[in-house]
Amino acid sequence: MTRLKTLAWLVSFLVALLVCTRSAQAVDISGTITTTLTISEDSKLVGDVTCTVSGAPCIAFGAPGLTLDLNGFSMTGLGDALTGCAGISTGGEIGIDVDGLKDVVIRGLGLVQRFRNHGIRLNNATGATVTDVTASTNCSSGIFVPGGAGHVLERNVAVRNGHLTNPCGGI
Repeated sequence: MTRLKTLAWLVSFLVALLVCTRSAQAVDISGTITTTLTISEDSKLVGDVTCTVSGAPCIAFGAPGLTLDLNGFSMTGLGDALTGCAGISTGGEIGIDVDGLKDVVIRGLGLVQRFRNHGIRLNNATGATVTDVTASTNCSSGIFVPGGAGHVLERNVAVRNGHLTNPCGGI
C-alpha cells in the first residue's frame, strides 16, 4: 500500500510539474489569424502571420505585463500592398492592440504591415515598451500612442504609413 501511495504522489508531482512548465512557456503564433487573437500569456511569432480579421484587431493584449516577441517574422493585414488602404481607413482594424494595460512589451525584430488602421496602437496604456519593430504601409499610423504615459519606443522604423485624407504616418 505504501508503494501505491508513493507512486500516486510521484505521478501527481510530475503532472503538476508539467502543468507549471507549460504555463511558463510562450504561446507560439503563426499562419492565418481569422478572428482577433487575445493573448493572456507571453507569446511569440514562430512564422509569418497573415491576418484576415476585418474591422477588429489581429492580436490584442488581454492582460498587463505580457510580452509579444515578433521573433523576426511579419504580420500582414488586409491592406493594399502599395497604399495600405486604398484611400480610407477601416475602424478598429489594427495589427497589435494594447488598450489600457500596463507594462506590456512588443519586441522585434519584426514587421507589422498593411493594416487598414494602425499597425500598433497603445491606447491609454502605461509603461509599454516597443523595440525593433518596422511598421510599414499601414493605413493610419505605424505606431499610435493616444493617452497613457511612461512608454519606451526604441529602434523602431515607420515607413509609408497614412493616407491622403489622414496622413498621420509614423509614430
